[in-house]
Amino acid sequence: MDLSIVIVNWNTRDLLRDCLSSVMAGLGALHAQVWVVDNGSTDGSVAMLTAEFPGVMVIANAQNRGFAAANNQALAQATGRFVLLLNTDTIVHGDVLPAAVAWMDARPAIGILGPRILNRDGSVQGSAQAFPTLRRLLRQTAGLHKSEVPNLGLTTDGTAEVISGCAMFVRRAAMAKVGLLDEAFFFYGEETDWCRRFLCAGWKVMFAPVGEITHFGGGSVRRLNHMRDVLLTEGTVRLHTKHSGLIGGLACYGVLALFNTSRAAGWAGMAVLRRPSAAARARHFAGVVLKLGRAWPRKVRP
Repeated sequence: MDLSIVIVNWNTRDLLRDCLSSVMAGLGALHAQVWVVDNGSTDGSVAMLTAEFPGVMVIANAQNRGFAAANNQALAQATGRFVLLLNTDTIVHGDVLPAAVAWMDARPAIGILGPRILNRDGSVQGSAQAFPTLRRLLRQTAGLHKSEVPNLGLTTDGTAEVISGCAMFVRRAAMAKVGLLDEAFFFYGEETDWCRRFLCAGWKVMFAPVGEITHFGGGSVRRLNHMRDVLLTEGTVRLHTKHSGLIGGLACYGVLALFNTSRAAGWAGMAVLRRPSAAARARHFAGVVLKLGRAWPRKVRP
C-alpha cells in the first residue's frame, strides 16, 4: 500500500463529497486506501459515504471525539507506507498525491512533508510555519505578524518547524517510532506538537511545492463561532505547557489573555464609533475572554 488518506469529518457532508471526488481523481497509479472518520455528524454524512463512496473505509463515532483522537482511530489501522492527513474543506489538484509519495520515497530522512496549499482565490496559503514561540505570539499581539510572508518565504524545498494539518504527508515508519497524535489536544495544536516530536526524534519536517491542494478554510470550524479562538488558545497554552513546562504555559496564557482582552476592548471602542461590524467583533472577543479560564495551564505529560 503506497498511501493511506485519513479525513476527519464533522457535519461537512458537501465539502467532504467534493474533497473525496478530487482525491479519487488524483490517485493516479497509487495503491491507496481512504479512511473517513466521522465525529458524530448529524447532516447525513455517513449515509452519503455509504451511497456514493462504497470503497471508502468509514469509522462512525457516536460523538465528536476531537481531531487528534479521530485521526488516531484510522492511523492505528492504516497500512500505507505514507499517510496523508487531509481536511474535508480541501480539493486535491493534478498529480500532487503520487508526486508527494515519489518525493518522500527519494528522501528517506523526511518524516513529514507539506505541499503547496492555495487559498480559494489561488493565492499561496501559509502552511509551513515556525513554532509559535512567545516572541511570535507577542508579535501577533502587537499586530506585527501581518508582514510575515507565507511559508516563511519558501518557494522551493525547505525545512519548517510546523506543517499545517490541513494536508500533511507522514512517513508511517517514522510515525511508528514517534507515536500517534496526542489526544489531549482536542482541536488545534495537535499537528504542531506532532511536528515537534518528529523533529526531536531526528526526522526532518519539510515544505516542498510538489503539487497543489486548495484549502478553503472554515469547514467544521464555522460552527464553532468564538469557540474556535477559545480552543485555539487552549491548544496553544497546552503546547507551551507540554514543551516548556508550567512556567512556559503560564507565560503563553498571559500573552494570549492580553491578545484577546486587547482585541475585545479595541473592537468595543470602535463599536462606540459605529464602525461597521465592530460590535460583532467585540462580542466575539468578549466571548473568548469569558471562557479563558478553560485554557488555564495545567500540568501535562511530556
